[in-house]
Amino acid sequence: MRPIHSSKFVYRDVSGTQETAEVVTTYQPDKIVRPYARVDRRINPGLMRAATIAQERARAHSRSMCWHYVKEALLAAGVIDSRPKTEYAKEAAAELVNVYGFKKLAVRDPYAAPVGSVLVYGSRRAAGHVEIRTRDGFVSDFRSKTPSRRPLLGVYAKS
Repeated sequence: MRPIHSSKFVYRDVSGTQETAEVVTTYQPDKIVRPYARVDRRINPGLMRAATIAQERARAHSRSMCWHYVKEALLAAGVIDSRPKTEYAKEAAAELVNVYGFKKLAVRDPYAAPVGSVLVYGSRRAAGHVEIRTRDGFVSDFRSKTPSRRPLLGVYAKS
């Protein structure tokens, strides 16, 4: 990497005090905006396997089949023993808790979700969205570095 030559921008703030700020002169494409997800040893290791399976099967862009892909990854990893019957992604939370023994985690920030946890998002008119937290992003039927913009209903995991 080439050395960055530091240059300063000089200005006066509202009170008239002279201030300086560093001028950004190079583009850093690999800058980590959000930290990597943590691995929580208390959750089922099968969930981390499900995250890996989902990541391998995911596409570059959405096919509007997020809940289908997440169901298949959970089933393939052996985390659940039968295919969930709910159709809409926003209904996933109730079925995961009531039928498969998942618990809602006390997490409100998708970036703070542990690796392998299932994030369920709601929507008024649409089907919602479901994704699995990976070490460096989120995955459903597609891979993403950022979580869904829909309202987060909850983060779920199994012990």
